Amino acid sequence: MPAVVLILALAFAASPFWVPGFGGFDADQFPIPQVDPPVQPEGYAFAIWGVIYLWLIVGAAFGALRRWTAPDWAEMRTPLAISLAVGSIWLPVAVRSPVWATVLIWVMLVSALIALWRSPRLDPWAAAWPVGLYAGWLSAASCVALGLLLAGYGLTTEYTAAWVMVAAAAVLAFAIQRALNRAPTYGIAVIWALVAVTVQNGFDLRSVGALALLGSIVIVYPVIQSTAQKA
Repeated sequence: MPAVVLILALAFAASPFWVPGFGGFDADQFPIPQVDPPVQPEGYAFAIWGVIYLWLIVGAAFGALRRWTAPDWAEMRTPLAISLAVGSIWLPVAVRSPVWATVLIWVMLVSALIALWRSPRLDPWAAAWPVGLYAGWLSAASCVALGLLLAGYGLTTEYTAAWVMVAAAAVLAFAIQRALNRAPTYGIAVIWALVAVTVQNGFDLRSVGALALLGSIVIVYPVIQSTAQKA
């Protein structure tokens, strides 16, 4: 399994080369085109993927080389492998079907969260922290994808979808980070995404951007608490 996780981490990092130039769902992939949707972060935020890919590879390589038989690493590997395997095919699916891409990103999130909860307390820099960053970004991205579907299929307006899903992302992240009480990278990734939503929308006390900023501030509390832990 350690070798499988490393191979899947490499395949996951290589997946953007299969779909070059992917910058999110196209507006016309939805029955109601989503042009500049308020639920989506500003484009610069997606640069976090470079850090996620590299850190997951480094962590998986360390686990394969130095923790091959460590029992505290074993429980994390199966759900992480599932998440990475699904992630490796996510981009080709996303360019064809936002609906199936949303289903898959939630599968990625759930399995990544299970892996995070099972991650070893030792060697957090190689296990809990990279998986936490990955799971945190997926938490935000899953809510964004669902918000796009809600508005894109006419179930609600763009702004209602943004308000609901930004709030959901903040509440979910706060609850998970506080319950986990370690791996502050989880909350940091969600804060990064929410601040980018604020940048996308601009700051106004009645705007989605203000809600996103408030959510990011609230998440700071459990993140600071988790940094006091040893792992």
